[in-house]
Amino acid sequence: MNDTWWQSAVVYQVYPRSFADSDGDGIGDLRGVIQHLDHLQALGVDVVWLSPIYASPHDDNGYDISDYQRIDPLFGTLDDFDELLAGMHERGIKLVMDLVVNHTSDEHPWFVESASSRDNPKRDWYWWRPPRDGAQPGEHGAEPTNWGSFFSGSAWQLDEQTGEYYLHLFSRKQPDLNWENPEVRDAVYAMMNWWLDRGVDGFRMDVVNFLSKDTALPDGVVPTGGLYGDAYPFFAQGPRIHEFLHEMHERVFAGRDDRYLTVGEMPGVDIAEARRFTDPARGELDMVFQFEHVDLDHGPGGKWDHRGASVLELKRNLAQWQEGLAEVGWNSLYWNNHDQPRVVSRFGDDGEHRVASAKALGTVLHLLRGTPYVYQGEELGMTNVPFDTIDDFRDIETLNHYAEAVDLLGEPADEVLAALRRTSRDNARTPMQWTAGPNAGFTTGEPWIAPNPNFTEINAEAARSDDDSVFAHYRALIDLRHRSRAVAVGGFELVLPDHEQIFAYERSTADESLLVLVNLTGDVAQYDDAALPGWGDARVVLSSGGAAAPAGLTGSLRAWEAVVLQR
Repeated sequence: MNDTWWQSAVVYQVYPRSFADSDGDGIGDLRGVIQHLDHLQALGVDVVWLSPIYASPHDDNGYDISDYQRIDPLFGTLDDFDELLAGMHERGIKLVMDLVVNHTSDEHPWFVESASSRDNPKRDWYWWRPPRDGAQPGEHGAEPTNWGSFFSGSAWQLDEQTGEYYLHLFSRKQPDLNWENPEVRDAVYAMMNWWLDRGVDGFRMDVVNFLSKDTALPDGVVPTGGLYGDAYPFFAQGPRIHEFLHEMHERVFAGRDDRYLTVGEMPGVDIAEARRFTDPARGELDMVFQFEHVDLDHGPGGKWDHRGASVLELKRNLAQWQEGLAEVGWNSLYWNNHDQPRVVSRFGDDGEHRVASAKALGTVLHLLRGTPYVYQGEELGMTNVPFDTIDDFRDIETLNHYAEAVDLLGEPADEVLAALRRTSRDNARTPMQWTAGPNAGFTTGEPWIAPNPNFTEINAEAARSDDDSVFAHYRALIDLRHRSRAVAVGGFELVLPDHEQIFAYERSTADESLLVLVNLTGDVAQYDDAALPGWGDARVVLSSGGAAAPAGLTGSLRAWEAVVLQR
């Protein structure tokens, strides 16, 4: 693979609704982002991925888009967007838009037309099907298939007016687009080109591996105790997905310069598929988001069924992806985003060792081969939230799961709440913690969701003035990636592979080698210097220990200690 700019870049995700509110309505907006660009510049990031700001009814917080070429008034105007884009470019930061084209809002004009009659010219822009043979519309079991929605309930919604059902893998207000129809693809590519012509620097594409469905739409196997069939084999990595993504590359990006970044979110994708999607010779995507490492703590019942993930499991999985995409393809590296609980509460220690474990987890991630992503607040070590009751949550997936689990399945409410506190997407969506002042400095109004009460101690103002903060460590990690070719493009080798506490690996080029040693537990971890030959005289270039940084190999790491050596 030839060197490209994004191999040494770091991306920062802004979730605008929760980032900063400039007008006191309690909802973050574009002018709020503009006001905090200096924070991003101080951190040293190269790219901002902006979650959806398009016109939307906000059934799924903007991932239900009703107009791709209009800014939602909640967030501001197109002029605000242009000012934000210019402010980023002035600071050397690129802007990547979130692109949601597996589905639209049911309030998008395309769907309104599609639903207006069975013979409307846009009828085939979405997946419409009659009831099952012999069933009446609306009857239990009349749905065209037994597929379930990611947001609970059936993946089919009856349209009373036309007597047919439409497919929605997510909310019923998020009907799936039919990518088999070339008119749909033409419209999407035209919209993407419009944004690139406006100056944006690429796209992060939501569930992009779901675009191609098995057109037979067969029933899935219903798991034991389940309500719906497993439809994943019929809508993920579908028969034409590589064709569609290559066509998108040719119609949108080919012939433009190489400043653009294309990232595909791909739930369930494996290493072999990821290699194909990100092989530069195929002309599809630059990198993918995969989910294996953040699914390790999911039990047989899925994301709400928690099981512990060991250090061995975590490092072996990440190492598999490092090795699998070593020669072909590229990794997106992330712990956090708008859909994941906070990593310091998940794989770290958000109590006594919050700062140390946040630094340790950041070190492991940022020095791997791939492009690291920082989610807003991660650089402060923000934690999960002590939600008190179901009324404290706002996320549609969370609220639907609670209703189904408690009301339909009869699960104990306190047990369901415990699972929500651990795993809900709302853990990532509480306001960015800027100051110790009212509402964490996020808004002068009533915030759309309450801030985490710990904002009085965990906030950007405090972190930026503390040389030993999580923020300072993240800044050092980002700087090291910018300076070191070994971090950006070097090879990867897992060392101490069977150590149950330490995640250790080497990154090297012909001219430089780094050894990364991280204790991912709250106990002291011993290791054998002899298992690390050639590193005895190496110097420490980065340590999470601040003033207590070691001079070299010591044979042990303190709780959650991270050390990086260079030779």
